[in-house]
Amino acid sequence: MRVVYRGLAVAGAVVVVAATLAVVLPSEPDEVAAGPVTAPPAAPSSSGSAPVPPPTASPSATPVKERATPRPGTSLAPGYTAMEALYADPRVPRLTRSVKRMPLRSPGKRFIKDRRAWLVPRLPRPWKRYGAAPFTTKQVLPKQRGTALRGVFVTCPLPIMKQKSPRDTALLAARWTLNHHPKGSRITWLASQPVKRGWMLAYRVTYGKHSSRAAVVVVDGGMSKPGLAFVSVPDSQRKQWRDIGRVASGVRVLG
Repeated sequence: MRVVYRGLAVAGAVVVVAATLAVVLPSEPDEVAAGPVTAPPAAPSSSGSAPVPPPTASPSATPVKERATPRPGTSLAPGYTAMEALYADPRVPRLTRSVKRMPLRSPGKRFIKDRRAWLVPRLPRPWKRYGAAPFTTKQVLPKQRGTALRGVFVTCPLPIMKQKSPRDTALLAARWTLNHHPKGSRITWLASQPVKRGWMLAYRVTYGKHSSRAAVVVVDGGMSKPGLAFVSVPDSQRKQWRDIGRVASGVRVLG
């Protein structure tokens, strides 16, 4: 009987092992659990440091740097000359040959001596002298109700970089004067012509529904910097537009 029981025990153990294998092993070799397909983890290097990911772009691909476009009222963009910045400014049109000369009025006999060794015309009434700072001379028209704008005539050392030609220097000076006009002002050229030792530009400055007449005269008196004369008169004082010609014809260098 002991032999019979021992045989039954062995047979029972075989059945249990077979049932356990049937549960653990898949019924077919290709049977896998469904799930997302992922890349296998990278094996760590022998030094234990993290693996280096592959480059995302070709090593030969080098980004191309573009020059920044100059904008009005800002410093000069890298890589641009002063004249290139001028031509990129939409407020200042190209000065073409269609812009003619203007007849110049007699400057009169009264002058003001600028400390930079040149003479500027002393404009007739209602113009009057005013505190010059930060300029070297200053004349103004009376204030008007309802507006802060009034005629002004100033002289000073050239506030911008001198160019090879006096015409180009005058162009840059005219652009600089927009800092002294209302925001959004734009230039329309009225006259362009040489003067003794320099150049004169006359132009209209438009801002909204109003405008001013203006002029710049650049003269080189042999000092470290040329001199600039700038006059601007708003349309509310248009009777004094005739004095702009006096400025253009009256600026003189001593010596």
